[in-house]
Amino acid sequence: MGIAIGLAAAAELLRAMASMLVGIQPTDPATFAIMSVGFLLIAAVACWIPARRAAALDPTVALRAE
Repeated sequence: MGIAIGLAAAAELLRAMASMLVGIQPTDPATFAIMSVGFLLIAAVACWIPARRAAALDPTVALRAE
């Protein structure tokens, strides 16, 4: 859902950015795909690092600390 909203917002901002882009078309599908995959990877790593740390904790120690 977030990617769909982001793509719709990006399509609306193309007119403003068209004069700033050099070497690519504003509606280049490869650029949209690469950026979407890039943001997906960044989000996955940002979620994976804390999840890995939390999985390494002993549940009884974590529950006693609260």
